[in-house]
Amino acid sequence: MGFPSLSHRHPAWARGLLLALLAFSPLGFSAQPAASGADTEAGSQAAAASDEEQPKGLLPINELRTFADVFDRIKQAYVEEVDDKTLLENAIQGMLTELDPHSAYLKPEAYQDLQINTTGEFGGLGIEVGMEDGFVKVITPIDDTPAQKAGVEAGDLIIKLDSTPVKGMSLAEAVKLMRGKPGSEIVLTIIRAGVDKPLEIPVIRAVIQVQSVKGRLLDPGYGYVRLSQFQINTGADMLKLLDKLERQNGAELKGLVLDLRNNPGGVLQAAVDVSDAFINDGLVVYTQGRLPDSEMKFRASPGARLDGVPIVVLVNGGSASASEIVAGALQDHQRAVIMGTSTFGKGSVQTVLPLHNNRALKLTTARYYTPSGRSIQAQGIVPDIKVENAQLTRVEEMDRVKERDLSGHLENPEGEESPGDGDATTALSDSDYQLHEALNLLKALNVLNRPKLKAVAEAPADQG
Repeated sequence: MGFPSLSHRHPAWARGLLLALLAFSPLGFSAQPAASGADTEAGSQAAAASDEEQPKGLLPINELRTFADVFDRIKQAYVEEVDDKTLLENAIQGMLTELDPHSAYLKPEAYQDLQINTTGEFGGLGIEVGMEDGFVKVITPIDDTPAQKAGVEAGDLIIKLDSTPVKGMSLAEAVKLMRGKPGSEIVLTIIRAGVDKPLEIPVIRAVIQVQSVKGRLLDPGYGYVRLSQFQINTGADMLKLLDKLERQNGAELKGLVLDLRNNPGGVLQAAVDVSDAFINDGLVVYTQGRLPDSEMKFRASPGARLDGVPIVVLVNGGSASASEIVAGALQDHQRAVIMGTSTFGKGSVQTVLPLHNNRALKLTTARYYTPSGRSIQAQGIVPDIKVENAQLTRVEEMDRVKERDLSGHLENPEGEESPGDGDATTALSDSDYQLHEALNLLKALNVLNRPKLKAVAEAPADQG
């Protein structure tokens, strides 16, 4: 059933809205007379033709009239009364939502959350999320958070929060539902690639305190640094960790694994700081946009940590934005081997533009490019060596008899030592196959680069 036509109604507030939109716009507007009566069709065609020739800098008056008309119809005919503020804020959200997945209108709560996220402490489940086909997509679970411990994985699609379907929600509404009192439980219903039925995963909310830099020695001489996201102090914290690892090792490191898997990005300057730590000189990243201040170039300062030491950077589909800046810079400068799977492919830069009344715009203002001029937007960083995340299945072999097991075998003049069983390496290959392969590559690079052995004794001369 339809509703009565409201085209004859043009209350004063609707006319006032149209005038306000024109009066407060920093742009001019194109004055086109409205068509009426029998001239409606011809007027529409003329308006369409005129729109095609719309001069830049002028607002299209017909579209503004349409906006005011839609606003009028909603106010008059929608089943429930909606206040003007809600309608206008929804219109603003719609403008930003249709631009790209990363631009957004931030209300006070969302604006505060964004500011908190860059400092490393916030409440919730511990997942970086986006929207895909109307559902909430998990970009990555953050290390050591309730979501990761509960088994949430990058690429999962959340279709329900407790009993509430996600379809039709905005991302901000979904995030608001996921947050709550620490210690309370929420059930995520997710769809996972390769799994036939939806999974229900209960997660206990907590105050998330993210430590963006962690690390340890994998083997004597081989360090491991894990960056879970890029916060303001990530670069400085990483340098402190490298100092600590070298003290623990008692000497300079022989190789380093930099783990950027499932790192959703963060602060651009932090990505520059991390790249600068390993690059002696040259361009790290540059950005290009429409505004003059969006054209920026970031260069490495002279001097680098671990100069000449082999580095392997681990990436996957959850490595996004600032992670891709680091991987792209080290790859272009041939300073590291990139290993893993292709990255997320977010090659754009967002600027937070504060507004009045504790609101802000998060607006995509530039694209970024790697030092060689590559844009990874919607493409990602392709690893130098592709290594999928895998689970090893070992083949059982019979115990073989070796020379040392034979009765009466000749002794080694340098003495006999029992060969190591490699328990630590075996455990690493079982728990993290990609990291195991990265460590193996570092060891192989050091084998190729080690100096030749000097002769300690001359071979005895032939006697005849």
